[in-house]
Amino acid sequence: MAATIKDIANRTGLGLATISSYLNGGNVREKNREKIEAAIKELNFEVNEVARGLKTNRTHTIGVVIPELNNIFCTEIITGMEDILRKKGYATIVCDCRTDKKLEREAVDFLYRKRVDGIINMPVDSTGAHLKQFETAKKPIVIIDRKLPQIACDSVLVDNRDAAKKAVDILIKNGHRHIGLITGPEEIYTAKERYYGYETALSEAGIQVDPGLVVHSDYTIRGAVAGVEKLLDAHPEVTALFAANYEMTMGTMIVLNERGISIPEEISVIGFDNREFARALHPTLTIITQPTEAIAAQVAETILHRLENGEQITPQESYLKTEVMVGKSVKHI
Repeated sequence: MAATIKDIANRTGLGLATISSYLNGGNVREKNREKIEAAIKELNFEVNEVARGLKTNRTHTIGVVIPELNNIFCTEIITGMEDILRKKGYATIVCDCRTDKKLEREAVDFLYRKRVDGIINMPVDSTGAHLKQFETAKKPIVIIDRKLPQIACDSVLVDNRDAAKKAVDILIKNGHRHIGLITGPEEIYTAKERYYGYETALSEAGIQVDPGLVVHSDYTIRGAVAGVEKLLDAHPEVTALFAANYEMTMGTMIVLNERGISIPEEISVIGFDNREFARALHPTLTIITQPTEAIAAQVAETILHRLENGEQITPQESYLKTEVMVGKSVKHI
């Protein structure tokens, strides 16, 4: 016969009200919590999560919607977040929207119907319209690597402008003047910020920005391949490339490899993210690295704070710094 809360009461010596409070997500004394959890384990007691969710209006699940599941930046953050959230008793439902606004809205609708307690999103739709129902329901929303001014939500970002400026400064200091930028869609916050960093570095060095050297693609390998091929065909004077995310770095390297272009002898390259990939290349690639562990921790802590405190206060923005991992892919000219 399955164990009941009366069995837990008999085993712990605690009252049914205390045990019920624990099972329904309420606060109990630490020593009582330890007794209850030990009894649950010994008795193999199964908590009815559905019933508990109906009673408390909490499911202890958090929805996560990302553009691409095969994006290394996304997966590293998800892994780190899940570890922290699991320890706090929360499960995650992860949805990949394939960088498609329609699929993103469908994923958010699905999670809302599943009654998740909050949502974490790296949005494709820069208007934030897909998140309105979560905002109206006053459920926590945490945005990764983006800003959505139209939605009341928290954001966790890196200083993208500074990241791009650091990369382009390195190229300029090594004598490069014709520097191509491979970045994301113009309406996406990170792409805007990385472009501004690129523009600032050139401006401070007295170099005029040539719009023809800027490729706005879709932050995918395929998009980068098409963009870099077009750029190199139209501008053979380019001596350096800065690829502003990992997938676009991959796409850039594919084109250069297939064309037999030697790095850094014929063209210098700075990429973004994935230390292991950068180290595996020959020559090793100079890259901008994002603190994915710190981002994951900040995202998890932010949504947990909202869930556990229920505060409806001014949305918070958290900024983290990037670093440069120096390789051998930049030539002084």
